[in-house]
Amino acid sequence: MHEKRQNFLLNKIKALSMNEGVKKYAFNTSWLFSEQIIRMVVGLLVGVWVARYLGPSKFGLLNYAYSLVGLFGAIATLGLNSVVIRDIVKSKEKDVNILLGTAFFLKIIGAAITICILWVSIVLIDGDKLTSILVFIIASSTIFQSFNVIDFYFQAKVKSKFVVYTNFIVLGVASLLKVILIVTKAPLQYFAMVFLVESIILALGLFLFYKLQKNNIKNWKFRKLIAKKLLRDSWPLILSSIAVSIGMRIDQVMLKTLINEESVGYYSVGVKLAEVFNFIPVLIVQSVFPKIVGMNFNSDRKVLVLLIRYVFFALIILGLVVNTLSQFIVNLLYGPNYYPSSNVLDILIWTIPFVYLNLITIAILQTKNFNKMVLIRQATLAGLNILVNLFLIPRYGILGAAIATVFAEFSVILLGFLIPKERWVFGVRAQALLFIPEKFFTTQKKI
Repeated sequence: MHEKRQNFLLNKIKALSMNEGVKKYAFNTSWLFSEQIIRMVVGLLVGVWVARYLGPSKFGLLNYAYSLVGLFGAIATLGLNSVVIRDIVKSKEKDVNILLGTAFFLKIIGAAITICILWVSIVLIDGDKLTSILVFIIASSTIFQSFNVIDFYFQAKVKSKFVVYTNFIVLGVASLLKVILIVTKAPLQYFAMVFLVESIILALGLFLFYKLQKNNIKNWKFRKLIAKKLLRDSWPLILSSIAVSIGMRIDQVMLKTLINEESVGYYSVGVKLAEVFNFIPVLIVQSVFPKIVGMNFNSDRKVLVLLIRYVFFALIILGLVVNTLSQFIVNLLYGPNYYPSSNVLDILIWTIPFVYLNLITIAILQTKNFNKMVLIRQATLAGLNILVNLFLIPRYGILGAAIATVFAEFSVILLGFLIPKERWVFGVRAQALLFIPEKFFTTQKKI
């Protein structure tokens, strides 16, 4: 019996390895994975040097500016990412240019609105001249990020290697510029300028690779009806993206407001180290999203269960390892000036397993166009984060902000049981994590 089962598994693995679709997605994933690994290593090393050069206070102010732009930056994306990718996957080739042209125009409008809102906000919230300059420089990058619609095209066509090539160029130029700024002892605002330069180079790179594939942006067309359809599908995702941005950035903005920029510096280091590992769930979900679009969730339930189970428990093991080494990691990379950041890392590393569960859930809901459910989840996450931050930051400072983030991510997972349209996904997660046999879910309503 054992031998038969072993042969069955071997045959399954062999069949999968011969499947062209599987090869295509595996190849695409390998490109994304290699890019993220190199970006992680280079970005971490250069980022450490920048943090050491600027010190906790200036580094905190720079990250405060990034966070403030991030709060409103979601408006520039208009929640179009997954909607456009989904429609490109399902559309005929002749309709792709209309989708890309319409999405590009909408993102330009969104970027302009974002810059205006940020300019008014910074005048009202923080009248400091240096902060205003930093925010305006970083916010200007949203205009060039409109070219990311080409990234959507390559994702939909499972040709992420071209995006990876571009990102390698951007990473190399940005890293070199940061090193030059450190060596020449440049002022803080020049580091914000690097962010703008990155966006410009990324836009140029995507444009060139798109053209090399015998495509031409001159063929892009704007269609009012398509714009209405995209906005109708994405409006919950616009609000959801804003909610996500609030959930990700509000803690750093609140730390600056309730304590000081130095606390933001300590907290930002903990966040950046946690994000080094956070690329794993993001990469997996991003790579399999086109596959999820074509899934039959009723017959492919076992695939989802295994995907959730193996990755989740691997991330739990990762959390335990990081907890053991956090003080050593922070001291080695950032030095004793950033010692408080190790405690932040100890807590934030536990958001990663929950982030993975939430990303998988959102991907499934989006393929079924349950975008309102995505909005409810993300709005709840943002709301919980703000409320718990208001209570914990004045009492526990940076540790309170970290605890609030973990609490919010975990709470949203439990929310799935209360939402009828998400209950099927909640059941899949329960089956995966609690090792419950599938027979107990046979009466569960299908998605």
